[in-house]
Order: sequence, then structure tokens, then C-alpha cells
Amino acid sequence: MKYDLEFDIISKASPAPGFAVLRLRRADRLPLPPVAPGQFVEVEVPDSRHTFLRRPISVNFVEPDGMTLWLLVRDAGEGTHHLCNLEVGRQIRLMLPLGNGFGVESRRRTLLVGGGVGVAPLLYLARLMDEAGNRPDVLLGARSAELLLQIPEFNKYATVLTATDDGSAGHHGVVTTHPAMTSGEYDLVCCCGPAPMMKAVAAVARARGIECMVSLENMMACGLGACLCCVENTVKGHVCVCTEGPVFNINQLNWQ
Repeated sequence: MKYDLEFDIISKASPAPGFAVLRLRRADRLPLPPVAPGQFVEVEVPDSRHTFLRRPISVNFVEPDGMTLWLLVRDAGEGTHHLCNLEVGRQIRLMLPLGNGFGVESRRRTLLVGGGVGVAPLLYLARLMDEAGNRPDVLLGARSAELLLQIPEFNKYATVLTATDDGSAGHHGVVTTHPAMTSGEYDLVCCCGPAPMMKAVAAVARARGIECMVSLENMMACGLGACLCCVENTVKGHVCVCTEGPVFNINQLNWQ
């Protein structure tokens, strides 16, 4: 079931230049509907005369109180610019939960791989996996150290590894050249980030015989499968990412 709910912005932080984390609590103080890691919300954008459609944003985290969720937003256009600049105390409407998320593995050695704002759904996944007794490794990639997102938060639930293009933190290079990807002993890789990065991670995982799940970031206007903006060509034909995904096993995708 999907809900259209009012939320209060109770705090805001900037984990890196051009990014904001909004902490949102249900205005009626009731519990959130069940949200799986990898699911997303459609956010109404107030104060913008040119943003008519809601914006799809991954659920970054759900707090143990069951009423508070986080959204990690990148300032990438007019809609997200307005979201990043909303003040604490404002109310915004969210439609949630949308899409299908990651499963929470409790017995398999898992590597979570995130690039840029694609790290967003992995924090909540790491928390639930850690609570299930399967603390994952997480590999975070960025152009430089200042753009590595939410490392202190990930450290609570996972063993954190990093890779930067300029070598300013962690491994010098892209995530697919990190030893965790090239020689680590994993049963499952869960990945979210720019499409070229996800396709490269998928290729490495496939070559090593590792199961791989990816969260696609296709353009999603409605979140309900009506507008057909987010269609992806899969082995079963064209499907809407917002309803059939955004999380897919790479064997479902025509990425070979």
C-alpha cells in the first residue's frame, strides 16, 4: 500500500558540498509504513514555480523510532536545489513506499558498493544487515575525499572501504579496481550509483561468479508506472523501473 503523508523537517545537515541530508518525521507522529532498503519516495517540491512533478529520492535511512526517515539529496537541478535549501520546521509531502528494494541477507558475505549520491539506499541496508547479524563491507567511491558521503554513519553498521579518483582517500582509482572488488571473497554485491559505475561493477561480479544486485537510477516522473519515463529493457522485455525495480539482479538486465 502507498501513502501520501505530511512530514516535518526536523533537522538538516550537509555531508559534502552540494549535498543535504533531510531528517523527516511524520507530522502526525504515527509510525511509518514498512519501508525496505532500496525503496524510494516521491517528494513534493514547495516554493518552486517551475517544478511541477515530484522528485524521486531514495530512502537513505529509517531511524529505530519508526517515525523518522532521512533523504540524501544532491543539488542537481531546480527541484533538488529547492529541497536542499528548505528550512528546518517546514513541512513537505511524500508518497511512499515506492518500488522494490534489496533483500536483507543474514548469512552471505556481502559487499555494498556506492558511488556519489548512490550511497543513499546502502546506509539503511547496512543497518538492517548488521542487525540481522551479518555486518557487511561497504565500498564508497567518489572523485575526491571531500565527496565521500556519510562515512561516520556507515562505520556504525559496516566495515568501510573507500576509493577516490584522485587518490586523496583510500584506494587510488575507481571502485572496480579496489582489492575488495578484484580479489575479495564475497557471495553478494549490492550496488547503487552512476550507470557506468554499476555496469562496471556488474561486469566484475559476473566475471567472478558473484551474485550482484543493482539499484537503477532511471528518470522516474510518477513513481507509479503510469508515465513510462523510466522504462528499462530487460530479459523479460521493457519494464518500468519504478514498479519492477529499482533493484534488479543483473541477470535480469540486458547489460552483457
